[in-house]
Amino acid sequence: MATDISSPVKDKNYNLIWAIEASLSNVWKLETYVQDAREQGDEELADWFRKIQENNRTAGQQGKEMLLQRLQ
Repeated sequence: MATDISSPVKDKNYNLIWAIEASLSNVWKLETYVQDAREQGDEELADWFRKIQENNRTAGQQGKEMLLQRLQ
């Protein structure tokens, strides 16, 4: 049984800002995970975290560009 959870704020720009913040926050958090993996000698895991970090960085940048277009 799925629960229908919807945003309390029905605003596409709010949702965009949230997604940008979440993506960029993940970039910051993943830096710690990369360092932790490297310190423990697990380069494979560090590389995997780096890939996720780059995906989040790209999403954050794309989101910022979309927000800028909408604010102009």
